[in-house]
Amino acid sequence: MGTIKTTNIQSISGSGTVTLGTSGETLALGSNVTVTGNGLVGITAADQWRLTANLTMAASATIISANWEQTDTNGFGNLGSAMSESSGIFTFPSTGIWLIRFNMWVSSLDSDYAVGYIYTTTNNSTYNQATATVASGTTTAQNNNAMTEFMFDVTNTSTHKVAFYQLREGSNATIKADTADSTQTGATFIRLGDT
Repeated sequence: MGTIKTTNIQSISGSGTVTLGTSGETLALGSNVTVTGNGLVGITAADQWRLTANLTMAASATIISANWEQTDTNGFGNLGSAMSESSGIFTFPSTGIWLIRFNMWVSSLDSDYAVGYIYTTTNNSTYNQATATVASGTTTAQNNNAMTEFMFDVTNTSTHKVAFYQLREGSNATIKADTADSTQTGATFIRLGDT
């Protein structure tokens, strides 16, 4: 086999299939090479945030507006540009289809339940409930965990944003948090691909 070198291929005409390599071979890219185009790029952005202080849950759906930080312990690493947060409102660094996952550890849960929500907006104003998850209690001071996720089509980073809400149904519940070690309540953001 020989080597073909070129600086630019403008287009390949025709409606057939272009095959690079055969089964079992590896297609290698040089360092600092950027690949663009639908279906050609894998995950290019992923980030994780967490609560840093315990939160007493509210009796009505209320935004978790304070004590957020990007995870920063135990070898954490993010991919691409980070999310940004202000008063509980999260802004995406780029457009695309984003997977949003919210995990909530609830302690001191009485015999009722606690709810965690993902709320989204597409106009930077009106937030709507996208998903919800419930942590149920059966005995006093029980600990429980709940997780929910949502795939969000972010077509405009100025208007499409996300926030996390919480409420308790009952007399008592606390969302657990930690800043020094493990993530107890937090959110994960993964850009799956182009919008």
